[in-house]
Amino acid sequence: MAGTVVFDLDGTLADTSADLIAAANACFAARGLDVALDPVADALTAFHGGRAMLRAGYGRMGADLLLPPGAEDEDYPRLLAHYGENIAVHTKLYPGVEAVLDRLQSDGHILAVCTNKPGALAETLLHALGVRDRFASMIAADTLPVRKPDPRPYRAAVEQAGGSVPASFLVGDTETDRKTAAAAGVRVALVSFGPEGEAISRLAPDALIGHFDELPDLARRWLG
Repeated sequence: MAGTVVFDLDGTLADTSADLIAAANACFAARGLDVALDPVADALTAFHGGRAMLRAGYGRMGADLLLPPGAEDEDYPRLLAHYGENIAVHTKLYPGVEAVLDRLQSDGHILAVCTNKPGALAETLLHALGVRDRFASMIAADTLPVRKPDPRPYRAAVEQAGGSVPASFLVGDTETDRKTAAAAGVRVALVSFGPEGEAISRLAPDALIGHFDELPDLARRWLG
């Protein structure tokens, strides 16, 4: 009997770091700040969200520069707006994603997305990447009053897809995903091709995936 495979989005299905970084840098430039985040060196910061990127940039300002009160609250919606308008300029699916989604579906598995990305942006990105129709459900940061690592978004992703939580597992790339799976009582496979690379093994996931072509066999072992 097949089960449900739930995917995180940023850093798992797609490398979104360059477009996220570009949105933060646009906010710094609009303020005339001579700071910029690097799409490679700061990729991990990008996957911690817009506010994390803004704070990282502000932290690199010279000691003689002062931000007005509330700068982060002003810049955050600007960052989201810029990102929404330029969401798939540099973003690409990781190698093997489309092939593995086809394979999992042909094996009878249900596919879902559970992300901490705002819903409108997640929908736009999945459509832009041409894979939205592969997923039976998509639960985002603002779908419920709570978000990962609370287990409720994960459970909702599985149940709205028509699956059963005990017959499911999560594919992710961060400690948040590790904690989400633990809270939901399911297994987690973390990818080692994200910003942390092999260092993600420090979280002791149930499995570590170096390429998506490893996923169908894992799904067969875990879900039957």
